[in-house]
Amino acid sequence: MSKVLVIGAGGVGSVAVHKMAMNPDIFSHITLASRRIVSCEKVAESVKARTGVTIDVAQVDADNVEETVALIEKVQPRLVVNLALPYQDLAIMDACLATKTDYLDTANYEPRDTAKFEYSWQWAYHDRFKQAGIMALLGSGFDPGVTSVFASYIKKHLLDRIDTLDILDCNGGDHGQHFATNFNPEINIREVTAPSRHWEGGKWVEGPALKHKQVFDFDQVGEKNMYLMYHEELESLAKFYPEIKRIRFWMTFGDAYLKHLEVLQNVGMTRIDPVIYNGQEIIPLQFLKTVLPEPSSLGSTTKGKTNIGDIATGQKDGQQKTVYVYNVCDHEDAYAETGNQAVSYTTGVPAMIGAALMLTGAWKGEGVFNIEQFDPDPFMDMLNKHGLPWQVKELDKPLDF
Repeated sequence: MSKVLVIGAGGVGSVAVHKMAMNPDIFSHITLASRRIVSCEKVAESVKARTGVTIDVAQVDADNVEETVALIEKVQPRLVVNLALPYQDLAIMDACLATKTDYLDTANYEPRDTAKFEYSWQWAYHDRFKQAGIMALLGSGFDPGVTSVFASYIKKHLLDRIDTLDILDCNGGDHGQHFATNFNPEINIREVTAPSRHWEGGKWVEGPALKHKQVFDFDQVGEKNMYLMYHEELESLAKFYPEIKRIRFWMTFGDAYLKHLEVLQNVGMTRIDPVIYNGQEIIPLQFLKTVLPEPSSLGSTTKGKTNIGDIATGQKDGQQKTVYVYNVCDHEDAYAETGNQAVSYTTGVPAMIGAALMLTGAWKGEGVFNIEQFDPDPFMDMLNKHGLPWQVKELDKPLDF
């Protein structure tokens, strides 16, 4: 049994802490910390009501390394689970280095002033973490996270060689709002409006954002428009599976969402550079975030399902095959269990699983690692046991696009 410190009390943090509390044989003591302690207290009340487990709460500015170090020294956790904003990854990693504490996150670092998504900053910590004798696990969410583990599972069990890999992320849920994002609006909009990029023929191929569209019929959701995007797991998968000739990421969006986004872009509300308003400097996207619905408030109204998975083509025993590994998650079921919708659930559960595998020693190492570097089997087993069961289908042919 182990102490754990979770930083970040949004929807993902709430799900992760609920699921940790449901596994007291692994997580003997949980502390939840955030900039706003009232958010932690709200989660703690829900955890107590749903599981009977009491968790501790704390206030911390995760941008402040000294403050985070002081909290780690007070709590004395074996593991820090970073479910805060991606901007804060490096500061929290610095605090873990200073205290020689293991680290886990669900999304790669990105600077506040540039919409740039890459692992270089965190990979640069490898030698220092190794010298300190501690481990960092990067990207233990769903995508990145589960989708990367799906790729590892495919390579271990289903294909001898992967030639092409497509990650398909479909949210078929409806929250009843004219325009809202299912996770942090600032991070979501920065990600969606970035240029598309995919790996092909040993190099990156770039294009305009949201210009390459395909239609796909998702199990239990139906036909949806999906768009080629860049997502961070493409970078790590290209590094650790260099034999893959093409890796792409697709995400579904409704027409109404895209129309609202287009208008917001046209009027400058998605800008991340500062502007002067009434003599005060503000970031338009950060202001927009304050007037959009809080994602954690959408759980009670969201209905429908998500469907996220990997389609891989390659060879098995000399024969060409295409396999599809995916999970379907119901928004209402997720809310009934944890008080959060499925987008938070599908990220928070894998965060708990990654933490559990580190704490039990099923996954261990010294340095900085991406999730696909470890044996996929214990992770896949825990997905089935903890609310995210997966399916495998063999397709008749590769994708025709």
